[in-house]
Amino acid sequence: MSKKLRVIVVGGVAAGPKVASRIIRMNPEAEVTVIEKGQLLSYAGCGLPYYVSGVVKEQKDLMSTPVGVVRDSVFFGKVKNVHVRNATRAVEIDRAGKRLAVEAADGAGVREWLPYDKLVLCTGARPVRPPIPGVEKRGVHALHEVEDAEGIKAVLAESKAKDVVIVGGGLIGVEMTEALAEHGCRVTVVEKLGQILTMLDAHMARLVEKHMESKGVRVLTGTGVEAILGAEGDGGRVGAVKTAHGVLPADLVILSIGVRPSVELAKAAGLALGEKTGAICVNEHLRTSDPDIYAAGDCVEVRHLLTGQAAFIPLGSTANKQGRVAANDICGIEDRFPGVLGSAVCKVFDFCVARTGLTEREARAAGYDVEVALTPAPDKAHFMPDARLLMLKLVADRATRKLLGAQAVGPGAGDKRIDVVAMALTAGMTVDQLAHADLCYAPPYAPAVDNILTAADVLRNKLDGRFRGVS
Repeated sequence: MSKKLRVIVVGGVAAGPKVASRIIRMNPEAEVTVIEKGQLLSYAGCGLPYYVSGVVKEQKDLMSTPVGVVRDSVFFGKVKNVHVRNATRAVEIDRAGKRLAVEAADGAGVREWLPYDKLVLCTGARPVRPPIPGVEKRGVHALHEVEDAEGIKAVLAESKAKDVVIVGGGLIGVEMTEALAEHGCRVTVVEKLGQILTMLDAHMARLVEKHMESKGVRVLTGTGVEAILGAEGDGGRVGAVKTAHGVLPADLVILSIGVRPSVELAKAAGLALGEKTGAICVNEHLRTSDPDIYAAGDCVEVRHLLTGQAAFIPLGSTANKQGRVAANDICGIEDRFPGVLGSAVCKVFDFCVARTGLTEREARAAGYDVEVALTPAPDKAHFMPDARLLMLKLVADRATRKLLGAQAVGPGAGDKRIDVVAMALTAGMTVDQLAHADLCYAPPYAPAVDNILTAADVLRNKLDGRFRGVS
């Protein structure tokens, strides 16, 4: 009788629970253990801004299944037959002995070695905490875990935050502006680069900046933070943020400078890391440089489907897909994770902001001879009372007419248009092929010629020299 497959998964949230659940589903006899340093095993990290705003009412809603069952250690133990060890930290991998050392997250107790046949690292990423003087003061928060959200909610509930400074104009920071504005806060976003949301081209990002400003949010680009100052009478608590252009009052500071892959465990074990990304190198089966160790989620580098280059693009959607692929390979099921297009979407007040593929800036940097089209139009038949404006941008290669990317900004339904382009990019379609896509039409949902098809036609005219326009 063959022995049971022993799998240890390090890390929860998205990829880890996905790996564990899939393995048990495909191989019910497997012994699967999840090691999680925190108390919470699985939750929707991307929902944290909406928990802060109050759109998501209770913490447990972030951790529930679609039918309302909380995905805690009891759920994974009783329903999934997965052994969960919360508040436990993985500290060392013995690759030769195929065992993992763990200890209590608080450092109490003794080190314990757990044997494995397959090990899966889902150690995620950690928020960047810049070396700014005063960054350790009370009232300075990141928004990466549920505990971070609870800290911010507590400050807001006590009405202690009237002036909020968000350091960095990334996705989380921009999404947080609405939640804070709804709490009556005066919000300032300070971004060192010349634009917020570098996932967009500069002029598209400027549309988002203008919209945020129309909602009362101050956006300062090209502005670095020099120090976080203490409050008058309580120097241990934040009171202001010093920039090169002046001092901003601040009762609350939120850091949104991005994340870095958590790879300390992998690095110490001698696993290969990406030279450019610093994330764990994996193949299309999510195996690391050790064939018995897999990695998935925000700790790994991915391949960009258009450039073929390694990239670090941490997203919850990617983590879940990678978790399934890794589990399938462990169970002997043929599966591959081909790569990503960098597709992303966020809500900024009532604006949809989305992109896929390459921006114009990225395409030029990759060596493409670029042509673009910008098309503003209502997202459904113009005579419908709920029609909303949407600005679309398409990017293509002049020589091959191959589609390279798209961006959408505005109150209209941009997500579905970007999803269409993502599928077109995956299929390697040209602008001409996209222009003839048989998309559905009814006045409540789309114009007779969909926004994406109109943008493709404009781009075809420019490629054919029929319309020069302004790129």
